[in-house]
Amino acid sequence: MSDAVGFLEVYGLTAALVAVDAACKAAHVTIEALDNNRPFQPTPVPLIVLIKMRGSVEDVKAGIEAGANAAEKVSGVISTHVIARPMDEIQPLLKINCIKKK
Repeated sequence: MSDAVGFLEVYGLTAALVAVDAACKAAHVTIEALDNNRPFQPTPVPLIVLIKMRGSVEDVKAGIEAGANAAEKVSGVISTHVIARPMDEIQPLLKINCIKKK
């Protein structure tokens, strides 16, 4: 069985990094990827960032909650979601990442 996966969508890269920091400090989660999206409609900031994290269901829920609380103080949260047992077919999509690693 694969780990649970959590999604936290926030406004801006600063909020995303603050959320990642809070999530990792609050729970035993691994950040799978950060992915970006430019919305069609005007938003408070020009970039939406989707944070993808993994861990046990309990840890992912705790990480999402901590990350959302932290991001809300910066620029806001768009949505959150936890999938307890993601299907194997979506695993490649979870690795899409906008942050280049050196």
